[in-house]
Amino acid sequence: MSDEKARPTELPAIEVFTPRDVPLGGPRAMTVRRTLPQRSRSLIGAWCFADHYGPDDVAATGGMDVAPHPHTGLQTVSWLFSGEIEHRDSLGTHAYVRPGELNLMTAGHGISHSEVSTERTTVLHGVQLWVALPGEHRNTRADFQHHVPGSVRVGGAEVSVFLGTLAGVTSPVRTFSPLLGAEIVLAPGATATLAVDPAFEHGLLVDHGTVRLSGTPLRPADLGYAAPGRDHLTLTNASDTPARTVLLGGTPFEEEIVMWWNFVGRSQQDVEEARRDWMADSGSGSRFGEVRGYDGDRLPAPELPTVGLKPRGRVR
Repeated sequence: MSDEKARPTELPAIEVFTPRDVPLGGPRAMTVRRTLPQRSRSLIGAWCFADHYGPDDVAATGGMDVAPHPHTGLQTVSWLFSGEIEHRDSLGTHAYVRPGELNLMTAGHGISHSEVSTERTTVLHGVQLWVALPGEHRNTRADFQHHVPGSVRVGGAEVSVFLGTLAGVTSPVRTFSPLLGAEIVLAPGATATLAVDPAFEHGLLVDHGTVRLSGTPLRPADLGYAAPGRDHLTLTNASDTPARTVLLGGTPFEEEIVMWWNFVGRSQQDVEEARRDWMADSGSGSRFGEVRGYDGDRLPAPELPTVGLKPRGRVR
């Protein structure tokens, strides 16, 4: 039985994607659950990458220690549920991200950064997300933004909007395509109906709890996908404890991208050039600049695969 009201035109069913475990961060890797990209779906709006990690006992796992590494053609979005991460980048930014705070870094033509959980962190838990920059902006200048959103109540949910507009709240953080990003915490047994832009496609990532997205059950770490055409989404917490989710959305991204390692380009040549530039020079005047203050070496790029890189695009 669907929570959605009957419509004259039947909407596509909610698709459910499960994650795969991936080591992150080179020789001192931590394991994350990767929910995007999937083999059958590479993008949700311009969201092209979603890693979900924790809760990890740092005393047992060692926490996060990702040495300086490069990015091109994307924005990174860091959002924590618990713990604290120290961010340093080649712009000279030295910042922290804490639960309920957004760090958004624009790579554009090139940037490098490091991410390290702090000594104050006992449990590390959060999501790391990427947004593909549209072709006209993919070589934009590098930038860093920090934002602490408030929360609003909708039905039985607390909603914190970190990107875009939802529940009457608009984030001031700049993006280059229409996007939505919000944390939604549902009380035990609660239901919330959220008005959304019908031009958007949406993905709901469940952190904990059992949640029904417009009638479709999602388990922890599942990602539920809703195609464009819905003007509201109904979330129901089917568990007797609070449930936490992250809602992502955006207008369908009409361009194909080539995504490899930490680079988003439009061709294999873009990726090859970025890799070559990263391996050639790490000085302050180079394409990716220099991260100061990190105790250790930067990450070398892996070898490119022997087969050609396959462009990714939206499912039509």
